[in-house]
Amino acid sequence: SPPGLLLLTSFLLRVEEGHASPTRLVCDNRLIQKYIGEAKDMEKRVGQCQALPALSCPVVLPLVDFSLQQWKSKSNETKRREILCDLALLVDAVAGAQGQVTQECGVKQLSQLYQHANSFLLLLQTFSWEAGPWEPGCSARSTEQTHITSIFLTYRQLVQGKLRFFFHDLARDLCK
Repeated sequence: SPPGLLLLTSFLLRVEEGHASPTRLVCDNRLIQKYIGEAKDMEKRVGQCQALPALSCPVVLPLVDFSLQQWKSKSNETKRREILCDLALLVDAVAGAQGQVTQECGVKQLSQLYQHANSFLLLLQTFSWEAGPWEPGCSARSTEQTHITSIFLTYRQLVQGKLRFFFHDLARDLCK
């Protein structure tokens, strides 16, 4: 079974067991460390693909850098929505890049990245929140890129940054 499917299944099983609660997912810090490791591995593997051409049509990637001080002042719902916007933009960028890449190594890595990013997107959409379900149509800060490696860099930075801190913040509230 593809790794993205396994990731989604493990997420959904945890969500199902906890009645759509992120508790079981965020309380085990080893999980986010595992996802960070996978993001680094994917970034490394795509860097090893031979002569990946630049994309003829640039993809729009979210700018995922953030100020920790500003991040801490946001509500968990605001953080979740911001990450959802970033993930939606990233998933679209990966899909756009997939349509332009023909080299087998690049296709394989983009497919894996799509599965992982889409799994996080689906997961965050299924959490139960007071504010109701997420609706698309957000405006994340973004940039256009033509290098495939920048898509993987953005994903790693998102998982290592916003997602890791978001899970940490949720754990503080949920894992007593």
